[in-house]
This record gives sequence, C-alpha cells and structure tokens, in this order.
Amino acid sequence: MSSHTYRGAGLKTVATAARRLPTNPSVKVAESLAWLLALVPSATRSRVSANMATVLDYRGEQYSSRALKRLVRKAFVSYGRYYAEVMTLPGARRERILSAISWESGGEVLRELWERGDGVVIAIPHIGSWEWGGSLLGLTIDPLVVAVEALDPPELFEWFRHARESIGMEVEALGPSIGSRLMHHLRDGRMVGLLCDRDLSGDGVEVQLLGVTTTMPAGPAMLALRTGAALTCGVVYSGPGTSHRVKVIGPLDTSRRGTLRQDVVRLTQEIADHLSELIARHPEQWHVFAEVIGRPR
Repeated sequence: MSSHTYRGAGLKTVATAARRLPTNPSVKVAESLAWLLALVPSATRSRVSANMATVLDYRGEQYSSRALKRLVRKAFVSYGRYYAEVMTLPGARRERILSAISWESGGEVLRELWERGDGVVIAIPHIGSWEWGGSLLGLTIDPLVVAVEALDPPELFEWFRHARESIGMEVEALGPSIGSRLMHHLRDGRMVGLLCDRDLSGDGVEVQLLGVTTTMPAGPAMLALRTGAALTCGVVYSGPGTSHRVKVIGPLDTSRRGTLRQDVVRLTQEIADHLSELIARHPEQWHVFAEVIGRPR
C-alpha cells in the first residue's frame, strides 16, 4: 500500500471518529495538536511565518520576533479548527448550521445578483472555513459550485468531494476543461466560488497582494468578463467562539474598458486589493501554508 493510500485511509478514519464526537471536543483536540505542531521547526512553519510577517508589514505594524511567533501559533491553531470543522460539518443538522453562521454584510446584494440569472463569481481567499459559507448558500439561496485542486490519491479527493457535496456544494476539480465547465454553470445562472489567493498553475496575472508582487489566477475575472456574470469577493471568518461570519464585497465593475487582457489584469488587481484587506483583518485565519508569499523569516 502506497503512502498516498495510507494518507487517504488515515484521514477517512480520523474523519469518521471525529463525526462521532460533538463538534466542540473535536475542535479542541485539533487545536491542541496544531498548537504542538507549531512548536516544531519545519519548512511549513517558516512559510507561515513569512506569510504572517508579510501581513504585519502590510498593516504597517512594528512587531517583535516573539509577537510574530505568537501569530504563527494562532495560525496553526486556526488551521486545526478548520480541519476539525470540515470533518464534522457533513453530519451537522440544518438548524445547527444556521445557528452558527450569520451575515456580516453582502447577503442581500448576493441574493439580488443571483436572482438576475446571469450567474455570480465569488473570489475567495483561504480564510477561516469557506465550507461554512458554501453550506449557508446551499441552505438559503442556491448550491455553490466550487472549483478545487485535485488531490493525491484520487480517493482523498473523492472523500473531500463527498464531504463538500453533503453540505450543499457542487464540486468541480481543476483541470484542462475547468473553464468551459464553469462557464456552463454561470450561463445557467449558478454561483461559482473560486479560491484564488494561490496561483497553482504558475501562469497567473502579476498583482500586488499584501504589498508584495506575486501572481493570482485570472479565472475569476476572465469568467465574469466572458459570461457577463457578476463578480464579487467573499470571505468566511471563524469566531468569535464557535460562530462564523460571512462578508461579501461587490459587485465589482466589469464593464469593458480596454482589451480583454487589460480588463482581466485590472479586475484581478482589484480582487487582490479586496483580498489583501480581508486577509489583513484576521491574518491568523489565513490558511496558505503551501508557499511563501513574502520573504522567509
């Protein structure tokens, strides 16, 4: 049995066990384990430290090494909470979900945009637990179509697909035909969520994100421009306590001002500006552990 197979089987076993426990104990266990992992020197911890330092620089804050380490530990703990909640959310009842998540802003605007029937693109950062937002939309407006990274082994991706679909989302795996599939959903008047603060393909648009030059996927802007769908930015913050808060910004101005490329670049930078502000509000909830956005610290 390969390491990938062991990984997939292990996650399924943990998830099954977690669902048999009340959510709060599962979260506490995950947070404690994540806090311990944050104490161990690793490449992942260095990446998180670089990302947190980038956010603090963007906010113009003076900070000590000790303060940065505290923020890194909080980021690990937040990630532990995220995984525990993803594992237990599929078994949650409608009443529990609706009692634990609320709109901070943008809910009525999003509904109005969806009711127009032209489709809605939601650009999402890896903040808090976006699955909670998808579950809320599925229960109150329309199931959210989400495009996510394919995982190895395929069994692991299928487990996550099943978990997300069981809480009211429709999952599409990133791949060569993803653009046409998402355009089809948008032309059917659907809402499409795209996690876009990581450029997985490496061929994205150059932007300033959190004051740092990097690249972001062109997908959200391109889809909105090519289909006429509304373009928004959305985030789900975890807390205070066990609650979750949804904030949606938009719609962004997608009227044509230049060539398609020029408009894609303009809108992608506008998305980056909004995501920078959303991330800076709660940097400890920014779950980008796979790559360094800023300088290694």
